[in-house]
Amino acid sequence: MEQNTHERLLIIDFGSQVTQLIARRLRELNVYCEIHPYQNVTDGFLADFAPRAVILSGGPDSVTREGSPRAPETLWDMGVPVLGICYGQQTMMTQLGGKVVSGEGTAEFGRAYVTPKGKLSLLEGWFATDREQVWMSHGDHVSEIAPGFEVYGTSPNAPFAVTADVARNFYAVQFHPEVHHTPNGLKLYENFVRIAGFSGDWTMGAYREQAIAAIKEQVGDAHVICALSGGVDSSVAAALLHEAIGDQLTCVFVDHGLLRLNEAEEVVGMFRDHMNLKVIHADESELFLGELEGVSDPETKRKIIGRLFIDVFQKYANGIEGAEYLAQGTLYPDVIESVSFSGGPSVTIKSHHNVGGLPEKMGLKLVEPLRELFKDEVRALGVELGLPKSFIGRHPFPGPGLAIRCPGEITREKLEILRKADAVYIDQIRRHGLYDDIWQAFVAILPVRTVGVMGDGRTYDYACALRAVTSVDGMTADYYPFTHEFLGETATRIINEVQGINRVTYDITSKPPGTIEWE
Repeated sequence: MEQNTHERLLIIDFGSQVTQLIARRLRELNVYCEIHPYQNVTDGFLADFAPRAVILSGGPDSVTREGSPRAPETLWDMGVPVLGICYGQQTMMTQLGGKVVSGEGTAEFGRAYVTPKGKLSLLEGWFATDREQVWMSHGDHVSEIAPGFEVYGTSPNAPFAVTADVARNFYAVQFHPEVHHTPNGLKLYENFVRIAGFSGDWTMGAYREQAIAAIKEQVGDAHVICALSGGVDSSVAAALLHEAIGDQLTCVFVDHGLLRLNEAEEVVGMFRDHMNLKVIHADESELFLGELEGVSDPETKRKIIGRLFIDVFQKYANGIEGAEYLAQGTLYPDVIESVSFSGGPSVTIKSHHNVGGLPEKMGLKLVEPLRELFKDEVRALGVELGLPKSFIGRHPFPGPGLAIRCPGEITREKLEILRKADAVYIDQIRRHGLYDDIWQAFVAILPVRTVGVMGDGRTYDYACALRAVTSVDGMTADYYPFTHEFLGETATRIINEVQGINRVTYDITSKPPGTIEWE
C-alpha cells in the first residue's frame, strides 16, 4: 500500500546499526517516516517523495575515504530542515565546505557528556545541568565546520558535537540521540519535528481509514486468502482486511500439531465465532508429525515444516474460488531489510517459517496491509480494530511452534508434556502480574532424562528449561530476572502437575550469544 497522504520525513540510511531506532522515535511522535539507503535516494526520488524534513543517519564508513557515501547534492537546495547524525554530520560538513579528520584523538565510543555553547531551538529542554549525557560511536570527527554553521555543543573528543546553520535549518550532532544511552534524545527529535512544522498526523485511527480505502482500491471485487497463524501480525492483518472487504476474505489456519495447549480452538473460535470471519481449520497434525518422526536436526525440522506448510496451504487455497490475492503480515522492518544499506546477504542463523514463494507458485498477487508499520504500531492498530488486548498482547510464537522448543527428536509424548508444562509456566507468569513485562516466555523440553525421587520411588523423567526474555524488537534480548521464590514455586508446580518432568532449570543466556528460541 503506497503512503501518500501523511506529512513525511525521509531518513537517508548510511548503514548504521541503529537507523531503525530513529524511525521508531519519530513514529512515537506521530510523524510518518521512511528509511531509504543513500544509493536509492536520487534527485527523482527526492522530488517524488517530497519530504517535509530529512535526517541523515550514522554509518560505518569514513568520509575521508575516497568514494564513501554522500547525500544527494540537490538536498541542500530543497529548503527543508536537515538533521545529520554522526556520519550524517560528517558528510554534511564535508559536502558543505567543512573538514573531517581521522586518526589519533578523533575517536569517541560509549557514554560522553556534551556541554552547551549558546542557545539553539533544537536543544530546548536540554542542559538542565551544565552537561547532557549522550552516546558516542565515531572514529572520525569534524575539525572545521562548514560556512554558515555555529557550534552549540562540545564533548571531550568532539569539539563540534552540536552544530547548526540556523538560517537554512541545517542541524548536525556527532552523537546518537536515538539510543537509550542518550536519555534525553527523544526531546531532540521532538524539537526537530517541531522546527520542521509537523502536525503529528500519523495515528492509528488515521492509518486505519487510509488502509481500508487502499485495500478496497487494490483488491476491488477479487477474493483474498490469508494464512492465519494466530500470531499478532496475521491476526491484525486479517481483522483489517475483513473490515475492508468482508466476505471476500477467507483465512486458512494450518494446524500442524505443534501448537500450545488449546491454541487452535482459541484462534479459530475468536475469528470464526466472535468476529464472523470465514476460517478454514486445516487440521494436518498427522501429516506434519509423521514427516517429523525421527528427525532431530533443527534446520531440517524447520525446512520440513516450511515445505509442508506451503503444500497444505496451497491445497486448501486451491479450493477457494476467485482467489486472486494472498495476504501477508509483512511489517516495515521486513521491508527495510529487503532494501538494506549493503544489499548483501546476511548469515543464516536459522530459516524462518512464512509463506514465502507462495505468490509466485500460485499465481497470486500480494496484499500487505501492515508493511508500513512497526510491531508496536501493529498492536496499536489491533486495539483500534477491536481485537482483545489479551490477544494482541500475546508473546510472539514461532511458525514451527513447539518443534523448536523440543530439541532432538519430536514425539507426541514429549509434545503433550511440553504443552502442559508451558501452560503452567504462563499461568504462573500471569498470576504474578509479569506477563506484560516480558517479551517472550516458554518452556523447552530437553532431550535428556534425569533421575529423581518422588515419594518413596525413583523417577527417570525429562528435564525442562524455562525461558523468559525482555526485548524491544527481538533483535537483542536479556533474560528476565525472576525472583528465586517465583522460580521455586513454578518448578514445584510443574513437577507436581506435569507427569513426565522431574527437573526444572532456568535459562539465563542473553541474545547474543544465544537466540531466544532453543532451535
